[in-house]
Formats: sequence, structure tokens, C-alpha cells
Amino acid sequence: MATNEIKKNMTVKMDQSIAAFQNNLTKIRTGRANPAILDTVQVEYYGAMLPLSQVANLTLIDARTIGVQPWEKGMAAKIEKAIRASELGLNPASLGDLIRVPMPPMTEERRRELTKVVRHEGENAKVSIRNLRRDANDAVKKMVKDKLASEDDQKRSEADIQKLTDKYITEVDRLVGAKEQDLMAV
Repeated sequence: MATNEIKKNMTVKMDQSIAAFQNNLTKIRTGRANPAILDTVQVEYYGAMLPLSQVANLTLIDARTIGVQPWEKGMAAKIEKAIRASELGLNPASLGDLIRVPMPPMTEERRRELTKVVRHEGENAKVSIRNLRRDANDAVKKMVKDKLASEDDQKRSEADIQKLTDKYITEVDRLVGAKEQDLMAV
């Protein structure tokens, strides 16, 4: 495996880390409604627990309300119960066959708690990126030890790997800052 392959593999894995981090950020609730918030809600459907998105259509009614349209009429009560039972602090209201899920306004204290959660998620993303850097550097060192690459190649590769790592860590910081700004906006 050449040093270019090592860097390419590391870049792919770092992209995956950023994508996973962005996915985690969408689940952190801001004042606005986002159907992704309900991704963690599980509903009992004929004896099996399924994600809400597999038994109902999720839409935005307005900026602060999510609409949940069950695909089967009998599921509305179960869906409503599952949303209430989740730890999201949401209170759905049934209107015939449509369930409205209003987003309650967030208090200043709750916003500050959520910014701490965002920072923690950001730190986890940075740790995974740094672990990928370490793995890539170890792979390059092993190539030098096995005489598959020169020490000059090692120095160049380590510098390139560090530049990539810095780029991805800056991206994580940018995403954390954007989410914090989003949370603190009233």
C-alpha cells in the first residue's frame, strides 16, 4: 500500500466522521421544527419496534410544527404515545388522521445545556479524526520499517496527514460554531 493510498483511505474515513457528526447535530433540537428530531422514536407495529419514519409520513407544517401522517388509521394512537414516551419533551396533538407535533419554545437554560452537548459531540468527532491521523501515521511508519518507503516519504506523508487533519478539525469547529449560533438565536 502506497502512502497516497493511506492518505486517500484516511480522507474517506474522515469524511465519514464529519458526516456522522453532522447527522448527530441534526438530532439536537433547536427552536425550529426538523423531522430528523423524530428519527429516534420507535413505534410498536404488529409486535415489532420500527422507526417512526417507517410507519408514517413526516412533514413540516410550519417553522415550529411537524406533521405526522400515519399510513394506517389505527396507528395514530400508538404513534402519539411513542412520541410522548420519547425523551424529546414533545406533546403531540391528534387532529383526525394527522398528528401535529409543536416544538415548544426553548428556555435560555436549555439552550446553554444544548450548546454543551454540541461541544461534546464536536470533541468526539475531533477525537475520531485524531485517531484516524494516528492510524495513518502508524501505517506510514510501518511502511518505512518494512523498507517500502523512505524516511523522506514518511516526513512528507506525516506533514500531508497533519494538514488534512487540521482541515477536518477546522470543519468540525465551523459546524460546532454554526450549531451553537443556531441554538442561541431566539
